[in-house]
Amino acid sequence: DKRLKACVIGPGAGIGERTREIVHAALSAHRGVVLDADALTSFAGSPETLFAAIKKQNDPQVILTPHDGEFGRLFSALRSDNPHGSKLEHARLAAVQSGAVVLLKGADTVVAAPDGRAAITANAPPWLATAGSGGVLAGIIGGLLAQGVPAFEAACIGVWIHGEAGQEFGPGLIAEDLPEMLPAVLRNLYDGIGIAY
Repeated sequence: DKRLKACVIGPGAGIGERTREIVHAALSAHRGVVLDADALTSFAGSPETLFAAIKKQNDPQVILTPHDGEFGRLFSALRSDNPHGSKLEHARLAAVQSGAVVLLKGADTVVAAPDGRAAITANAPPWLATAGSGGVLAGIIGGLLAQGVPAFEAACIGVWIHGEAGQEFGPGLIAEDLPEMLPAVLRNLYDGIGIAY
């Protein structure tokens, strides 16, 4: 269906062959793809097959969104070859190795593109470290990809919006609270830059 512009795979998908098949099907459709959680862990034993599938696309619009543990499972060789590298260095190397935009989550989330561009978040509150929060982030980014935003920019915008939504809600946040904060985040943004809505 050509109307479907983007796909998010991972949260609650299950780890194993079925998820790997879904990922390969999504990548072969040449659409925007966000891979998170179980979609990443499903390739822990053979990350090179995932990277080869990503690189088969002419202009991959693929974003990998690992937290530190998932990153270690996918890019263990990279970490052992460069044990003293910074988070930024690791994310940049991973982006080149995978052919995808890599969003390495944490208090200082790093977004790195295969062409060397990188950004580091500065607005993530600690209460975003809650179950399901990363799945909401993946969904926000998927929505941006579906609107035609290029992968690196979609990842950067998504991380910023996610952080602002966390700030807007405050302590006590659960993942389900984040989508409810998006209208306020966008209103604040539009007011700040003088866009009428």
